[in-house]
Amino acid sequence: MRNSIVLIAVMSAAFGAAPSFSLAQSAAGPIPPQIVTSGAGQSRVTPDRATISIGVQSRAPTAAAAAADNARRQRAVLDTLRALGLASEDLSTNNYNVSPEMQYTPNGTVPPRVIAYTVTNIVRAELRKLEDIGRVIDAALAKGANEISSLQFRSTQADSGRRLALADAVVNAKADAEVLARSAGGSLGGLIEVSSTSVSPPRTFDLALRATSAKASTPIEPGEQTVSATVTARWYFIPGR
Repeated sequence: MRNSIVLIAVMSAAFGAAPSFSLAQSAAGPIPPQIVTSGAGQSRVTPDRATISIGVQSRAPTAAAAAADNARRQRAVLDTLRALGLASEDLSTNNYNVSPEMQYTPNGTVPPRVIAYTVTNIVRAELRKLEDIGRVIDAALAKGANEISSLQFRSTQADSGRRLALADAVVNAKADAEVLARSAGGSLGGLIEVSSTSVSPPRTFDLALRATSAKASTPIEPGEQTVSATVTARWYFIPGR
C-alpha cells in the first residue's frame, strides 16, 4: 500500500518580471520546491517464543476455603511446569483476584447476601521451545488449571524483520517520489527528512478449555508473523530546464 503527496513550488516568470512561487516565502528566502511521499514495507519472521496465561479458578462458601483450594491446585500446576523444564524466571503471577458471589432477590425486598467466593490466580508461562506448548497446556489442565486465557507468539528476530520492513518502505517511498518528480517535469533531489512508524503485534489466541480426559495433545501451529513499517519522506524537487 502506498500513499503519496506532492508539494511542488511552481515558478513562473514573465519577461522583465521577477519569478514568483506558489509556496510561501520564509524570512531566509523562498521555500524550495519539495515532494512528500509515504511508503509501506513488510517482512515475515518465524516465532520462536510463546507466552501462555494459565489460570486456576476456585469457588467455595468462604473466601478462606476458596483461597486454600486455589493455592493447592495452582501449586500443583507450577510444580508440574517446573518438572517440564520451565525455570522460575519463566513463571510469574499475572493476576490474583478474590470476589464474592452475590445473590439478589427479584423484588429487592431482601438485602443481597454473599453465597460463595471465587478466587482466580493467573500465571504467565514463558516458553522458549514452541514444541512444548501442547504438553504444557495439557499438563496444566490435568493438574487443576481450568482457565487458559491467551497464547501469544513472538520472535527473537523481530528487530531484524522490522529493519527489513523499514528498508522496503523507504524504497517504495522513493520510487513514488521519483514518479511524481518525472510526472511534474523535473527530477528528484536529495532527501530532506524521513520519519517512520512500525507495528508488529504479537499473535494472540483465545484458547478453549480442553477436557482433561482427552488423550491427544493440544495441536498448536505458530505460523509466521508479519512485521509492517511505514515511512514518510520529504525530498527536494528539481524543476526541469
